[in-house]
Amino acid sequence: MRALYFDHTLQLRYDYPLPSPRPDEALIRTRLAGICNTDLEMLRGYGGGFTGVLGHEFVGEVVRTNRVSHTIGTDLIGQRVVGEINCYCGKCPTCQRGDRAHCPSRTTLGIRGRDGAMADFFTLPIHLLHPVPDSVTDEQAVFAEPLAAACEIIEQVHIRSEDRVVVLGDGKLGLLIAQVLQLTGCNLLVTGHHSHKLEILAAKGIPTQLATASIEPGADIVIEATGSASGFAAARSLVRPRGTLVLKSTIHGKVPLDLSGIVVDEITLIGSRCGPFAQALRLLAEGLVDVEPLIHRRFSLDDGPAAFRQVASGALKVLLSP
Repeated sequence: MRALYFDHTLQLRYDYPLPSPRPDEALIRTRLAGICNTDLEMLRGYGGGFTGVLGHEFVGEVVRTNRVSHTIGTDLIGQRVVGEINCYCGKCPTCQRGDRAHCPSRTTLGIRGRDGAMADFFTLPIHLLHPVPDSVTDEQAVFAEPLAAACEIIEQVHIRSEDRVVVLGDGKLGLLIAQVLQLTGCNLLVTGHHSHKLEILAAKGIPTQLATASIEPGADIVIEATGSASGFAAARSLVRPRGTLVLKSTIHGKVPLDLSGIVVDEITLIGSRCGPFAQALRLLAEGLVDVEPLIHRRFSLDDGPAAFRQVASGALKVLLSP
C-alpha cells in the first residue's frame, strides 16, 4: 500500500506492508487525513525520534476487525469512524485510576510506536473508535481529534462568563479553541499574526486583534496556542496573579521558564492535549463549531510531501485524500 513514511526524512512509499489488526483491533481505510503542527514538529524531532507512518487526524472506514473480546462493542464494519489516538494497556496503575491517555506503555497513532493514518490503511483498537453521525461530512469529521483537544480546555478549567480569556495563536488549533470558548460566554480575545485567519473568527463575532498591537495584561485565563517558543513568554506576561495559563502547543525544544515568578504570582500552569471525542462530534453535528473555513487545500496522498511543504508555509488545514 501507499504510506507517508518518516525516517529522518519524509518519503512516499508504494511498497509499505498492509497492516494486520491485532486482537480487538480494526483495519481502517483512510478517507481523509489532516496535517497538523504536531506532524511538522515530528519532522524536527518531537517525540524522541519517531520512525514510521505519520498522521493522527483522520476519518476512515472500518473494513475488517479482529474482535476476540465479548466486552468490546459492535464490529463497526462498513461504518465511518474517527478515533482516539492513545492506545493504552488498561491494566497498569495509571490506566486503573482512569488516566489511560497517560499509560506509560501506550502507543500513539502516528506519534509514538504506532503507524499513523497517512496511508491507504492503518489499525486502531476497536474501543477507541467513534462512529461518525450521518449529518457530519468527511471534511468536518477529520477535525474531530483537534476539536476534541480544544474541548479538553473546558474539561480542565471552569470558565465563567465573567472571565477575561485571551487565546494566543491564529493557527488551526487556536481557531478551534476560540470557537469552543465562545460557547462559554466568556470575555474572549484572540490574537495572531495573520489578518485573514483572524477574519474567520471576527465573522463569527469573536473579538480579535493582531499580536503586534498591545494587549492589556491581567487576563484571568490565557491559552497558549502559538506553536512557538516565544508564545509562552507572551502568555506569561498577560496572565494575572493567581490566574491560569493553559499550554496547548507541542514544540520540539526547550522554553525558558522563570519559576520564581510562577511561584510569587501563584500561577496555575495546565498542560492540555487530547480531549473528549463524543463532545467534539456533537459540536460538529449540531453546527456549533464551523470547521470548513479552516480548510486550505486538499491533496492526494501521492502529493503528500508537497502537502507538508504547504503546511510549513503557514497554510491552515491541509487534507490528504487517498
